[in-house]
Amino acid sequence: MSTTDSDPAPAPDAAGHVEDETDIHASPDATLGGYFRVHERPPAFEGLDGHPYTVSVEVEKTPDLRAPWEGYLVFPRWARTGLGIVGHVETPTLWAGPDRESVTRQAGDTPLLQVQAWLEQAIAASSPDDS
Repeated sequence: MSTTDSDPAPAPDAAGHVEDETDIHASPDATLGGYFRVHERPPAFEGLDGHPYTVSVEVEKTPDLRAPWEGYLVFPRWARTGLGIVGHVETPTLWAGPDRESVTRQAGDTPLLQVQAWLEQAIAASSPDDS
């Protein structure tokens, strides 16, 4: 899914969530986990900077005993030719939970429109030297 394939993603609200008028469960690949399951590869997006991006879910152990696992997204930025990664942007922590599986499940349930919005926020927050 990319902004060139469909209408631009709606703007996120103050909490960073996107209100989607369609039922996210209408299509089996409308969520991040669903896309990975259906297509067996990460979704690709075109960023507001014109570069192609893919997405990776990162889950790490933390010292927080209440939520010892956290997750965030890393967006590798590909060369416009597609022949290699030339940088990346990433989100802050988006999910936290008691175990790796719960964080991975939360990430997988995220609508692709929300993932696109987080990519746009990450690009806007980065400087040209961030990668």
